[in-house]
Amino acid sequence: MSTPNTPALVPVVTPDAYLTLHYRLASLQGEDIISTFNENPATLQLGTGQIAPELEASLLGLEEGSHTTQELPPEKAFGPRNPDLLQRVSLATLKENSNFGEQYAIGDLVDFAAPSGGRFAGILRALDEEGALFDFNHPLAGQTLLFETRIIGIL
Repeated sequence: MSTPNTPALVPVVTPDAYLTLHYRLASLQGEDIISTFNENPATLQLGTGQIAPELEASLLGLEEGSHTTQELPPEKAFGPRNPDLLQRVSLATLKENSNFGEQYAIGDLVDFAAPSGGRFAGILRALDEEGALFDFNHPLAGQTLLFETRIIGIL
């Protein structure tokens, strides 16, 4: 409780904060990619991988009650596009990772089994009789994005 001589301390977002917020990720043209502003707010624990580390970093230091919109260049959002992540995949590998009879179209997101046992996904960019070209960059890589947040509460 503050006294007349002591200002109230406003909580700020820290690296391990538990917070409730509304957020919107949008293109520079203002097209929503994701938004909670017309739904229930999100509640999350920073540092646990619930949102991208770059987005977490842009929240640090924001005050409870603040409403901000930040322009995030690729390096502060989902990273630059990496040309090494454009990979050719043999038709045999594509078939191994497909359901029987599955057909693909350019732009489809295809899930693959990683050698380590995990999963990863790529966007089909080209398909011919020898194989397929997949883009394994994050779909938002290379884009400058708008990140709007309204910090409702910080614990």
